[in-house]
Amino acid sequence: MKKLLVTGSSGLIGSEVVAWFSTNGWEVHGIDNNMRADFFGPAGDTRWNQRRLAERFPQFRHHEVDIRDRAKVDEAVASIGPTAIVHAAAQPSHDLAASRPFDDFDVNAGGTLNLLEAVRRHNPECVFVHLSTNKVYGDRPNMLPLVEHPTRWDYADPSDYAGIREDFPIDQSKHSIFGASKLAGDVLVQEYGRYFGIPTACLRGGCLTGPNHSGVELHGFLSYLVRCNLEGRIYRIYGYKGKQVRDNIHSLDVARFIEAFIAAPRVAEVYNLGGGRANSTSILEAFESVRAITGRPMIHEYVDEARSGDHICWISDLSKCRSHYPAWDITVTLSRVFEEVVGSWAERLAAA
Repeated sequence: MKKLLVTGSSGLIGSEVVAWFSTNGWEVHGIDNNMRADFFGPAGDTRWNQRRLAERFPQFRHHEVDIRDRAKVDEAVASIGPTAIVHAAAQPSHDLAASRPFDDFDVNAGGTLNLLEAVRRHNPECVFVHLSTNKVYGDRPNMLPLVEHPTRWDYADPSDYAGIREDFPIDQSKHSIFGASKLAGDVLVQEYGRYFGIPTACLRGGCLTGPNHSGVELHGFLSYLVRCNLEGRIYRIYGYKGKQVRDNIHSLDVARFIEAFIAAPRVAEVYNLGGGRANSTSILEAFESVRAITGRPMIHEYVDEARSGDHICWISDLSKCRSHYPAWDITVTLSRVFEEVVGSWAERLAAA
């Protein structure tokens, strides 16, 4: 039987991957130690998702392992002998990285190296899929010519309409400490592909979203925005007039792309895996989308200072993803994303 090892298995992408591959006949193992609760407090706790997976998939095997623990990571990879690894564990916040830089780097770069080296030593045929980030490009996307519309920023040059491609430069820009640690992990994944011939992919995600996200202010754009709306909390807009744009990809479509790559792997590939233009929204537009579902207007305040290294407009060019894997495409529309996230938070808050 094919075996899959998923790090960060209780998180948004990790849990979606666990569910997708478990349903499709794989033996699935998860590594998670709920460090999101350490990073973000009780609001970031993912034990509820771990319990959900255990109840839904009795054959799923959870391993309480910290990816910073080199010996335990090595032992897990050696004993499981996975056909493929999906590395979704991370410290995901710009702001938190600046206040806890060692923890950030040890998780995002050191943890990635621990996994790669375990694969090289014990299972070099293993397909390695790394959940990277569009923040590896730093703030260079902000240097593109932009045009301001009533509710969003957009690319001024028609040649940029489809979004940002994988050959976009990463140097001479501000990445944030988080972006730097994720870039270090990204380059390591590519290098273990090129240097050792391990089949690897870096998925440079835009806004990854879905109903199983434990969104907090420091990470989880749509999830946190929806929670604020339902609870009547103040949502803070940081700079750019609230017109900053993100493309949003549902965790299910991420899992489907991962499945496609594992079925036909390549070596040292990178993909800008986001929602594309069709699934893009600004903060102001997201306010209206949520209000249309819940009937509640957003309570918000404006902070006239953007987050360091933040993107003004990010849309992923999906051409390479579609070219390499033509059977794959976005299947979850932005309107459905909003509906699912609202429904999930309404259910969780009612049960709290």
